[in-house]
Amino acid sequence: MVKQQIFMKLTFLTSASVIVEDKGVKVLCDPWLVDGEFYGSWAHYPPLDFKPEDFDDVDFIYISHIHPDHFSTKTLTKMNKEIPVLIHKYFSKFLKNNIKRLGYKVIEIDHNKRTSLKNNLHINILSADNCNPELCQKYFGCSIVENNFAATSIDSMCVMDNEQQVIVNTNDCPFPMAETVASVIKNQYKNIDMLLVGYSSASSFPQCFTMQENEKMEARRRVIQQYWSQAESYVNLLKPRFYMPFAGRYVLSGKKSILNSQRSVAELEDAYEYFTNSSKINQKEHQCIILNSKSSFDIDTEQKSMQYTLIDLGEKQNYIEKVLEKRIYDYENDDTAKFNEIEDLISKSFARYEKKRIEIGFTSKTVIIIEIFKDKLLIITANGNGYKIIEKNELIEYEKYVKISLDNKLLVRILKGPAYAHWNNAEIGSHLVYQRKPEIYERGLYYSLSYFHS
Repeated sequence: MVKQQIFMKLTFLTSASVIVEDKGVKVLCDPWLVDGEFYGSWAHYPPLDFKPEDFDDVDFIYISHIHPDHFSTKTLTKMNKEIPVLIHKYFSKFLKNNIKRLGYKVIEIDHNKRTSLKNNLHINILSADNCNPELCQKYFGCSIVENNFAATSIDSMCVMDNEQQVIVNTNDCPFPMAETVASVIKNQYKNIDMLLVGYSSASSFPQCFTMQENEKMEARRRVIQQYWSQAESYVNLLKPRFYMPFAGRYVLSGKKSILNSQRSVAELEDAYEYFTNSSKINQKEHQCIILNSKSSFDIDTEQKSMQYTLIDLGEKQNYIEKVLEKRIYDYENDDTAKFNEIEDLISKSFARYEKKRIEIGFTSKTVIIIEIFKDKLLIITANGNGYKIIEKNELIEYEKYVKISLDNKLLVRILKGPAYAHWNNAEIGSHLVYQRKPEIYERGLYYSLSYFHS
């Protein structure tokens, strides 16, 4: 008997952007296809030749969560607004409202509700449980959608199936946060054909922290291993026939491009080398694949559309130096704010910050120090003692502090409010430089500070 072809196919574009196709039905996942998210600092390598009309035949767009490398407004503004967008039915309507604002129809899908899309292709979107910023080194977390402190659900993973084949997309969900949900998926879908799994960090740690160079490189190695170990855990729990490391793949452009070598982002080929030699993965049962942009993997025939071509690291560095370093950020052409304008924004921002700090019951001896202009510092307390603006030469030695340095023009945008910029995205974009004493993480401090805007 001739085997019936089932047609399920996966096409890799870049980072977390993939197309799942079955019998002519196409679902585009997390389209980030243009450079310049996170206020201009994130770019692609290899560079993409994005033509919006190439995606006019897409039937659905699935967006996993709010981060701009998944929900890329710079990409979506260029695409066909007639394509419906699928998201998890989150308690917070932040993601839904922002997608609708771009002109798209949004379809919210309840947690763990297998939903028929078209021609027997189904999708099941599951919330990835509570966010813990410390797990992914994104210290501001996702407070912009956190209705209750320390009770955030902002990321999702999804399952697509055609009743015979199954693809699981874990997006940015760290395994310790999402293990329970992943177990639910495994119980419901016994045989998983393809797992899309993250392998790298998208945080500002360690490249944006004041540390010795050897300390940064050791921290980089440690974080990379953390993400590789999480991927191993996903493979061993979900037991897919095939798995593909993806997501979190980017390079820094503009003046922050000098930080590229310090990021906790391994080359895809290095991740492949690690996984295919891992003693923690049964290599006979779980096969790792990697794809170049626009290459496909046919689940039915188990074949790639083309063999993988290695990245030339010399060409990559040349592209960074000759092209990406010259980019300017979204805020760099803004007018320089006057001191009294910033002073007014700080007053309004502190009132919001203090209200939130009291609301969550957070108090600490740690002070927050933010550079404003070249000669002034903003001192923010977390114990009810208010704030003050001082000259740099007036700074005393604090026992506990977090110092944040950033471009004054970006600071003004943040102080104006999330419609202009937000602490979270500024951090992920490597726009904030940290110095901490001691090296501890106080979630309530960063959560409160995320409300420091007017």
